[in-house]
Amino acid sequence: MQRQLIQPYFLVLGIALTLSSCFNEPNYPDAPSADFKGIFKYTIAAGSGVGAAKRDSVVLTIGFKDGDGNLGNDIPVPKADSARYAQNGGWGNYQIRTFRLINKQYVELVQDVNKVLFFPDLTKGKPKGAIEGTIDFRQIFTYGSSFKMYPTKFQIKIRDRSLNESNVVETDTISVPFPN
Repeated sequence: MQRQLIQPYFLVLGIALTLSSCFNEPNYPDAPSADFKGIFKYTIAAGSGVGAAKRDSVVLTIGFKDGDGNLGNDIPVPKADSARYAQNGGWGNYQIRTFRLINKQYVELVQDVNKVLFFPDLTKGKPKGAIEGTIDFRQIFTYGSSFKMYPTKFQIKIRDRSLNESNVVETDTISVPFPN
């Protein structure tokens, strides 16, 4: 009787061990790759006080894969890392470029707030190895006393601590306010 009760447990355990041994760590290149996952806009109502105007928050979501898992930096960024990024293109570990549709052409709008951007270390305290996942980046667009809605799209790329750059990802188009 006891033997008949134990046998199904051994069968389940054997299947579980067999399936778990089938997992192989992904083999991604050391240079990161990115893909567009989505764009979402929501409006934040105006509040009371200075600087609390109505604004649109745009969340850009990208997927990433990296073979050695060295994405992100300590925040705040150490001076040596900051200098290394500055000497290699003058941007941080991710770059967002903004393009507005003007006269049927997308024209880049350089925004100081996007000049040097960093996201935190994605593998801090974990062993080196391949990683994949998604990252959300947020952009804020304020409605001023005089504004115009423009169709806008973004281009995003990331780079790892070895300064390997990903491909450029382009988002869908969304309308956001810009001052007149």
